[in-house]
Amino acid sequence: MSRDTISRDPQDTRGPSSGRSVRGQRSLPSAPRDDRDAGAQTSALGERTDHRVPEARRGAPSEVERAYYARDRAYLLRDSEMHSMMEVGKFRVIAAADLTRYVYGGDSRRMERDLQQLKRENLVSEKTLEIPQKKTLRVVTLTRSGHRLLKQTSQLPDNQAIYHGLVKSREARHDADLYRLYQKEVARIERAGGRPLRVILDYEIKRKLNRDVALLGPEKDNPDRKCEIAEKHGLAVVDGKIPVPDIRLEYQDAELLLQRVDLELATREYRPRSLAEKAKAGFAIYGRTEDASRLRRILDERELTREILTL
Repeated sequence: MSRDTISRDPQDTRGPSSGRSVRGQRSLPSAPRDDRDAGAQTSALGERTDHRVPEARRGAPSEVERAYYARDRAYLLRDSEMHSMMEVGKFRVIAAADLTRYVYGGDSRRMERDLQQLKRENLVSEKTLEIPQKKTLRVVTLTRSGHRLLKQTSQLPDNQAIYHGLVKSREARHDADLYRLYQKEVARIERAGGRPLRVILDYEIKRKLNRDVALLGPEKDNPDRKCEIAEKHGLAVVDGKIPVPDIRLEYQDAELLLQRVDLELATREYRPRSLAEKAKAGFAIYGRTEDASRLRRILDERELTREILTL
């Protein structure tokens, strides 16, 4: 299967001791490497102790290619393709337009080229969903094969959950918008001299929280025990409930200290009571531009002085 731009010397991400034969490796024509991208990649790799692809959040991703192996299958992928997979895997679903904006610096041609290649390799899936006001939303998710490749090649830290496929199509717009919310918050963190470390979605928080609550047995409704569980997970009890954020972002601040911030994407469908609980829990609340005024009005009516940040 041919490609438009490939390097002459793709890098092998297997350890040097690996000697197994691999079926299905593609035979590809060669083309000149982009020396500027390659030089930047070499510099970045020299500063790291692991073999994961450096996270190039700002600017255009690298054109460097590497061979990746999962089971008996070989994949020859650009750094930009692998980086896109990593981002999609962390968030489960991302809008194609946001991939273009944040991963490819607005270069839609490169994004489309990479997306089509990843689809041909059955590593990502694309769907177009209907959203309100007769609009559509094009979203990208990992396939099972893409999920397996990221896990088996250790592209992300062990404590970073990776997701694949859509759970509920009707919630896809909300879930896709979480990536934009994340980018807004990361920009704020980086302006203050920090850097993001890990993304934790509500799926993971709820799973661990519900497990610990179930272990309480008959004491699950005991206020003191519930507070202990909430505190263990860095949460708070509000009106007898433990609100869970859409995203928890762990980051390192300018003083190299580990910090975290809980983020919630509120929409016009939120009930006033639910929004108030999220605000009382101390979450940073974001809203779409068209929803922000209504959300502020709800909090004002309840005399809650929580800022509504806009996407």
